Formats: sequence, structure tokens, C-alpha cells
Amino acid sequence: MHLTIVNKAYSSWSLRPWILMRHFAIPFDETVVPLRQSDTSARLLAVSPTGKAPALQDGDIHVWESLAIIEYLAESFPHLAIWPRVKAARAHARAISSEMHAGFMAMRQECSTNFRRAPRPPRKELSADARANIARIEALIADCRQRFGANGAFLFGEFCAADAMYAPVVNRLYAYDIRVNPTTKAYMDAMRALPAWQAWHKDGAAEPWVIEEYEDL
Repeated sequence: MHLTIVNKAYSSWSLRPWILMRHFAIPFDETVVPLRQSDTSARLLAVSPTGKAPALQDGDIHVWESLAIIEYLAESFPHLAIWPRVKAARAHARAISSEMHAGFMAMRQECSTNFRRAPRPPRKELSADARANIARIEALIADCRQRFGANGAFLFGEFCAADAMYAPVVNRLYAYDIRVNPTTKAYMDAMRALPAWQAWHKDGAAEPWVIEEYEDL
């Protein structure tokens, strides 16, 4: 399998399948296409009809969009607990993953993913919509941990696809020094301790490309 991604320092969408594949030891090669370069669009269009990353190639099969890639991986490796094994937990995990895929736009815009940002508050006060997004995320984490998380430190106990979908949120909360409750903080600590997370963070910090638009938030 070959995964095409964009900057590890800034890309929330690329992080999701990458951290899942790395955590579950699914073999893959990767290509990083830096954003805002003269050939960025052409390189991405060569592997994805949307011209966006991530994109996965598995032989003659091409899959784009983070959640679609995750579903493809779950189907391709059924022996791995990419989604929770219990039906109720699996249904809930898919629902919150879809919610993340489609929502939380205010927080995305005001607290961009940035793996090289030293923790500090955003330059501008967060909007009411962004604060509402954060409140929903904290409630969601607490609910998952209480209902499904007894057997581990993650949303559904063991790390799964839903955690991959929420990984960028952990970076946003940490990088923008958002005050969170103890349950959220414990979940963030567990995520940031993952070897796959640390590998992504190290690679992102070492990248030579800097996008000032993201750095100024």
C-alpha cells in the first residue's frame, strides 16, 4: 500500500489514516507532497480526483478521503480491531467519526492543526461557535469513556478508528492551550504517548516547509 499525504506539521486529514496504519503495523510506503508549492496541485491530482490528500493506493485500487480510507483498511484487515468488535460500540464509533468528518468547522478554522506550535493561547479570542465545538468534543469524550472505555485509555478502550479521527483535535486542544476537564486531559495524554503519534510529531517538526498562515493563528 502507498499513502500520499501532505505536510505532517499541518495536515489533520493526512494524520488520520497514517496514525491508524502506523499503530496497527499495516505495512505501507508514503509520499509527502508539501502544500503551497508550484507542483502541489498536479502531484495530488495524479493520485486523487479531488486534488486533496490523503490518498491510498493498493495495487489498482485508489481510495481518497480519510474516512473512506479507514473503512477500506478495516475491510482489508478484518483480523485487526480497527473498529470496536462490539456492535453497539462500533455503531457509536462510526457515528462520532462521521460527526468529526463533517463538523466542528469553527474550531477547525480558529485552531488549525499545527504540530510545531509551542502550546499557547490563540492570538484571537475563540468565537462562541468554537467554544461550543470544544464543549461538544469534551462531552463526547466523556460519554465514550464512561460507556465504552473501561478496558483502556482511549475512546472505546483500545485505540481504534474513532481515535484516529479525533487525533487532530488532541493536537488542537494541546497546541492552543485550551483548558479542558480531567477526562479530556487524560485522553489527550494517552493519545500523545502513542508511539505512532510521537513519530508523526517528530517528522512534522523536522519538515522544512513553513506556512505563515497557520503559524499566525
